[in-house]
Formats: sequence, C-alpha cells, structure tokens
Amino acid sequence: MTEWPGPPLPARRNGGLVVFARRGVKVVFSLVSITILALTWWGWQFIGDPSQGFATTNIFEDNGHPPAKPLDGAIDILLVGQDSRTDAQGNPLPREVLDMLHAGVSDGERQTDTMILVHIPQDGKKATAISFPRDSWVEITGGFGKHKLNSAYVYAYNDTSKTLQQQGNSDLKDVDAKAKDAGRKNLIATLEKFIGKPKMIDRYAEVNLSSFYEITKAIGGVEVCLNGPVKERKSGVDLPAGRQTVEGVQALAFVRQRYDLQNGDLDRIARQQAFLSGLANKILSSDVLINPVKIADLIDAVKKSVVLSAGWDLPEFAAQMRGLTSGNVEFHTIPTQGDAMIGGAAVLRVDPAQVQAEVTRLTSDGQTAPAETPAKLPGAEAVTVELFDGSGSPTLATETRNLLQGKGFKFAADTKLSTRNSTVVRYAPGDEDALALIKQVFGTAVQAEADRDVAPGKVRVLLGKDFKGASAGGPATAPSKTSSPSQPAQPPSSAPAAPTTTPIVAGDVPCVN
Repeated sequence: MTEWPGPPLPARRNGGLVVFARRGVKVVFSLVSITILALTWWGWQFIGDPSQGFATTNIFEDNGHPPAKPLDGAIDILLVGQDSRTDAQGNPLPREVLDMLHAGVSDGERQTDTMILVHIPQDGKKATAISFPRDSWVEITGGFGKHKLNSAYVYAYNDTSKTLQQQGNSDLKDVDAKAKDAGRKNLIATLEKFIGKPKMIDRYAEVNLSSFYEITKAIGGVEVCLNGPVKERKSGVDLPAGRQTVEGVQALAFVRQRYDLQNGDLDRIARQQAFLSGLANKILSSDVLINPVKIADLIDAVKKSVVLSAGWDLPEFAAQMRGLTSGNVEFHTIPTQGDAMIGGAAVLRVDPAQVQAEVTRLTSDGQTAPAETPAKLPGAEAVTVELFDGSGSPTLATETRNLLQGKGFKFAADTKLSTRNSTVVRYAPGDEDALALIKQVFGTAVQAEADRDVAPGKVRVLLGKDFKGASAGGPATAPSKTSSPSQPAQPPSSAPAAPTTTPIVAGDVPCVN
C-alpha cells in the first residue's frame, strides 16, 4: 500500500494516544475576520458576485447540525488558523514564499493553533469574538481522550487517513480531502462539547500560512501598537515600540511570535486580537470601502487563502451585517486556570463549567442567562476555608465565598483585614490535597505558603489588592511552567504581569506585549 506522506499517525502510550512532535516552528495565525467576509456587501456593487471562487468544505451536511441558515437568526462562526503550507486549493506554497515568511520546516502535525468563535446576533450590528488557547486541556471527541484542544483536528485526520487507505483507497488527494473534513468536524464537535452548546456552530472559515501576507498587502497594511521593541529569530519579527503599520512578512511575524513573550500563548492571543481589531478598522474605513481596486484585490487575496463551509450565502450574510461598524466587534478570551505539566506536556488548565458560563454570558444577546451552578469539586467538602479580605473591594470577598461554596468548600467565619498587596493561600504543611483543590479555583499560579498555624483540612485565603476575582481567572499573577509531570505549576519568584482581561474592541489600536 502507498504510504500517505502527511502527518505522522498518533502512537499509543499507556492506553492513550499521543502525537509524535517534530522539530520546526509552529505557524500560528488568525486572519479571517468577520469584517473581511462583510466586504462581500460592497464587493457585489463593484465586481459582481464575490462569493464565486471560494474553496469550500462540506462539514455540516449530514453532521447533525442545522442548515446553513440558522434557525435562531444568530450566526456562530468558527475561525481557524491552520498549520499548513498549502493554499486554499491544497497546492503547496512555493519554497521562496515559505522562506520569505520565515515558515521553517513543516512539523506535519496539522494542528489548529488558532481558534476563535465569532457570535453575531440576528440584527448583525455587533460581533463577539471568543479566543480559545491552543493548549487548553480538554476532552477530545471521537474517543481520543483528554489532550490539548489544538490536537482535535489532527487525531481525526490521522485516524481517517489511515482507515481509508486500509480500505483500499489509493487516491491520496481524495484521502487528504476526506481526512481534512473529518478533522474539521471533530474540532467543531470538541469545541461544542467543551462550551456545552451542541450544534451551535453553523459556519466555518479556515486560513493558511500566506493569508496575512496576501491580505495585508492588498489593503496597504494594518496599524498595531507594541509596548516595547521586539526581535525574535524563529518568527522573524523585528519591530520597534509604539504605533506602526505592518503588512506582508512583518504582519505574519507580529501574530505568529510565541517565544520570548512574557505570557506565552496568552500574549500571542492578545496580539491576534489587536491585529484583527486594526484589520476591522482598516477594512471598514473609507480608504478601502470607496476603492474598488482595493476591494477587488482583497477579495482575490481572501479566495487564495481561505476555506469556507459549503452552503454559505455570502451576499445574504453581508446584507445582514451591513450595519456593523468596527467599534462593535469585541474580542474576548476564555477564562483559564494556569499552566501545568501533564504526561510531560505543557498544557493550560481550564474549568469547563467556568468556560461554559462565560460563553453563555457573551452569547446571550442581551437576554438574562440562567444562573450557572458551578460544578462541585470532589473532595472540596472536606476542606474548610478561612477567608481574610484585604482586597479593599466591597464585593470581592462575597463573590469569592459564593464561588467556593458552590464548588463544595465549607467556610469558617470571614475576617476583614487592612488592605494588603498580594493574595496568598496558606495551608497545613503536608496537606497538598487541600491546596490542590483551592488551586483548581484560584489557578496554579496563586502564591501558596505552608503554615503550621493552619490546621489540617483547613485553608487560609488572604485576598490582596492584586486579586481580580476567581471567576475572572484568579489573581493577577501570571502562571509559570513547571518541569514536574505530576505536580501543579509553582509560581516563580518574580512573575510577569498577566495579560489584561479587558476585552479588545475593534477600531481601537491597543498596545500589546
């Protein structure tokens, strides 16, 4: 049988599946913005039907999803940045293009390193974009177990590719196309399960490596802002501090950099969101909208590098969104609970109940969402929390108490303190189980101290001014990596500042790391 020269098949390890990692630079990008697709409204006026010529994928047909026109009127689009060295039609990008984009050598894993859910209400006058970190530790649908979120695609791709070839399909192009569709379907199913909203996603858009280069060149660049100068070899980024316009190679490098960032992937997500903010602002500006040549160039660039789900009526969609302005596109990131090492892999801990509550809040369209009952933590009922409030906030202590009680913890009487700068959790020496339970709520980066004055089975929580609320992801102390595969990550002696939780609004030019 002919061997498929695609990504390596997963290997078994201790009854589970793992992906063989290869050396190479991770290509992570997020380019498709809902505002690009909205351009079809104006493109129709100048160049005819712009919906012709897009690469499409049949992933919602016979997949238990609603028809292309959602029954509730709202539109939910999954935007995916794919680690791929091919164009939208599956043709390999030329070597000179890859060299120019600092693409490095393909690692062959086909991982979806950027995932953004865009929710657009029925009136089409606003959009909410929710980013999902690639390293989020979640249950992968299809029977593949718990892994990083960005592996949902590759597991289904590899499994389908292998199965089809074993069944005698020797048409490698057909195998590749069907395996890609299987990967896309499994990614959608995994995300819908993770956010607790089956059949929510009704549109899909996927970009490839050349997207940033092609699209930013077509519109003359995008304005961004950096807190400080950056220069990093693997991504090829080399930019000064402050506001500036990036296009082509540096646009890709701006959103692609992962190494040498204070907060790793969370900083990269902030970069992507800031870039999309500037992109929306540029595309919806008169500089582009009244320029038929730029519109034609832009739509042509999108067609080269974007794959859309089949059945997407772009002119109708654009008409629905004609009231959208850049200031009505808001970017958020799901709440996370800090870094950890699991099975030798650096992952990002997430609480599905917390994520589901946040996604419900962001997509409720002004309706009052039902109160979410936080999932109880097994073993929490055996831990008594002594809460000392030194945050200076009139409400944080009550909110924290309610959250912890919802998780199953017992409480002693609360105590009011003078304001203090830092939040700390004190626990009985050797009582690591109680500490681990608290860290599941406060995040693994929360400062922790063993204290002989604390009785076993009790935990003393001292809230400081740095505390932003456990529901927002815990104290404003950034998580750190750990080398131990069996213990939660420990805070560094001098942790960098965490990324801001304030949403980025398109039309602004926010400064980022």
